[in-house]
Amino acid sequence: MIAAPDGRCFINPTGNSGMGSGGTGDVLTGLVGSFLAQRHDPLDALCIGVYVHGRAGDRAATRHGQRGMLASDLIEEVGGVLKDWE
Repeated sequence: MIAAPDGRCFINPTGNSGMGSGGTGDVLTGLVGSFLAQRHDPLDALCIGVYVHGRAGDRAATRHGQRGMLASDLIEEVGGVLKDWE
């Protein structure tokens, strides 16, 4: 769930428990930072980053399973998630 200062809340339907491993938060931070660097509105950058992060985690879980998922597994899937959005 993402809560904005103005009271709006957004629920992200993506992601899984396998993403609770070291380094996955760094992947999220990098994604949000990249969308900010592309001059997206901060709240939009956060919502997009959280969605892409979770979708990459879901794709990684399908490919590798949730147990033992690594942050690098998410990174491998980010390009595919973004390509699917084109």
